[in-house]
Amino acid sequence: MISQKLQDAINEQIKAELYSAYIYLSMSAYYETQNLPGFAHWMRLQYEEELLHALKFFDHLNERGGRVTLMAIDAPPAEFDSPLAAFRAAYEHECKITAKIHALYKLALQEHDYAAQSLLQWFIDEQVEEEKNTLDVVEQLEMIGDHKMGLFMVDRELGQRQPATQEDEAA
Repeated sequence: MISQKLQDAINEQIKAELYSAYIYLSMSAYYETQNLPGFAHWMRLQYEEELLHALKFFDHLNERGGRVTLMAIDAPPAEFDSPLAAFRAAYEHECKITAKIHALYKLALQEHDYAAQSLLQWFIDEQVEEEKNTLDVVEQLEMIGDHKMGLFMVDRELGQRQPATQEDEAA
């Protein structure tokens, strides 16, 4: 059985993961309006990945006899100053999610909840990858500056991203 304190915190994390999905879907829409289909594709896949993350927490609560309580999700920003500004926002968002995961892990330690610690270790490792992936694109966009050809090349590269499978997410 999961403690009430940890159950409440995981419900908050489900909300955060769903907001993450929502913000990435908004970014995908933004990139579509900028005629950057590769960026839009990358963000759309990120949206799908964040939904899978929310479901991992959702399933964890259900498997542990907890109660999932879905909460309202704020509207994400719809406009960004530039493709770089949107990816910077994505990176900053991932850093905030990392901090939330770390706080959850700390709570799981305090509650002596080993099953939650195991789940959260997967998320800790995942966040290293999430931060690296977004920061890599930020740094590429910073390098190319205002060069349209560079933006075109990054767009093509991002369009090659393959979707994560449920097996990838379960690993």
